[in-house]
Amino acid sequence: MHGTVHGMLPAGEGMLAQMRKGILEYCVLAHLKDNPSYGLEIASTLGANRNLFSSEGTLYPLLARLRKQGWLATTWRESASGPPRRYYSLTPGGVAALDAFGATWSEFRRAVDNALENQS
Repeated sequence: MHGTVHGMLPAGEGMLAQMRKGILEYCVLAHLKDNPSYGLEIASTLGANRNLFSSEGTLYPLLARLRKQGWLATTWRESASGPPRRYYSLTPGGVAALDAFGATWSEFRRAVDNALENQS
């Protein structure tokens, strides 16, 4: 059973996938906080750190869900290097969600860090 926790997901990629599920949407919102961005640009920026997500295939369904939730708005803009691009920007609901996450994140991170530091 090396590499597993009581038969749960194996350590490594499986564990990382579970952590991403609750965090990635807020990383996307944070990326869009100051400037609208199109999908490939979001993927390029956030995907540079492979810990956040590993393929664009996970990003586009997430963007669609955030849009459906009312946290993102979209506009189409012409591109000098190809077809028009869909740009995503935060709505007031998205700003509120990001603010609520930010207020909770520091305390949550400290609690996890403390738990990890105090293991026997």
